[in-house]
Amino acid sequence: MRSVFGLIAVVFTASLYLYLLSQYLPPAPRRRAPPAAEAEHVETEQPLQKPADEPIRLKFPSDLEELRELAELLQFYKTEHTGYVLLLFCSAYLYKQSFAIPGSSFLNILAGAIFGLYEGLFLACLLTTVGSTLCYLLSQAFGKRYIVNFFPDKVSTLQKKVEDNQDCLFFFLLFLRFFPMTPNWFLNMSAPIVNIPITFFFGSVLIGLLPYNFICVQTGVMLSELTSLDDLFSWERLLQLLGIACVALLPGALIRRFSQRKLKLDAPEQNGIVDKKVQ
Repeated sequence: MRSVFGLIAVVFTASLYLYLLSQYLPPAPRRRAPPAAEAEHVETEQPLQKPADEPIRLKFPSDLEELRELAELLQFYKTEHTGYVLLLFCSAYLYKQSFAIPGSSFLNILAGAIFGLYEGLFLACLLTTVGSTLCYLLSQAFGKRYIVNFFPDKVSTLQKKVEDNQDCLFFFLLFLRFFPMTPNWFLNMSAPIVNIPITFFFGSVLIGLLPYNFICVQTGVMLSELTSLDDLFSWERLLQLLGIACVALLPGALIRRFSQRKLKLDAPEQNGIVDKKVQ
């Protein structure tokens, strides 16, 4: 029971921190009015803040429309409160990853929309790796018995595969991360149970999820730059999409070729591990 209370305490503390951080917003930045207003000697700056009876509320986006609205809001905040936006984004991302909450792909897209390709990709890779490692540590401290009870077959299958691939364990973990249908949340929680070293775990997440993070971040960059649907079908966009596809497919193809020679895998047992990709 101590493990249950300990986990509840951690979740409660993290949730309270994130709630307070999202509620105590700094003063809203001010944006310039249209040039026509300047010609009429109207006030040249307008607050982004909504009216007093309609306060700004931050929440995790659940669809692309909410994602676009949140990205626009945080882009305005970033102009004058870069530190706050960065802290809020990192805290929300680590919260989702640490507690294996689905939806990190939305945050990867948001990273691209707010911070751009290079900064966004760096943040996405770093936060994915750190958050997954925190999930690993939480599972090691509080969740071993419950994960085995809830997923006995999957844990048993993964344990066998880890034992069979001890001589190339890191490449086996990369294979699982590159494979598009691997449930990353399950790997994060079960890794300490099947005795995967934390160094191998950390490295495999950092490298193995790089293509996936790149796709999401680049999508966010493209969405933030679109002004109309016609922009989506320009040659520049089509070349970008082709580049994204190559980045996504190349690492998986290489590791799959390696796996045919080195890794001990078979389809029936692998299906016990490979399920639906949820971050």
